[in-house]
Amino acid sequence: MAYVGSYIWSLRQKVGDRRLLVPGAQVLLLDGDGRGLFQQRVDTGVWELPAGACEEDGGFADAAVREVAEETGLRVEKEDLVAFGSISEPAVHTLTYPNGDVTHCFALCFAARRWSGELAPGADEVRRALFRPLDDPPGPLHPPTRLALAMYREFLVDGRFRAR
Repeated sequence: MAYVGSYIWSLRQKVGDRRLLVPGAQVLLLDGDGRGLFQQRVDTGVWELPAGACEEDGGFADAAVREVAEETGLRVEKEDLVAFGSISEPAVHTLTYPNGDVTHCFALCFAARRWSGELAPGADEVRRALFRPLDDPPGPLHPPTRLALAMYREFLVDGRFRAR
């Protein structure tokens, strides 16, 4: 779904660029070599994981599945998503967009090792996408993505869900 017509867009029509509290999801897609899929944003040029806001009548997993499809052209099933953490710290996950809109995001972070389709970045949001080793991501890296990667590394060690 494009931004225009989305739930966040409809709220923006009422509140302008005032800070919104936004639930959403980030997804770390892993290939067979354990490399993660990173995408470069069109608007800011930073690299990040596929991510986005929840829509009305949808949950975190719905947002994860939808955003992966919209931003990468790939398909992931809800049952293949493994939640490993949550990022909500205002210092890390308050975002100001180029148009002045401000969001404080509350993201559930998922990893997925199974997915299908051909990589076809969504041109309206993604400049390019590529798989890279998790210890050598492209830069500049979006701060919430840097935190999500650190949380995932910790999750791999002890299997504990992280909340930040």
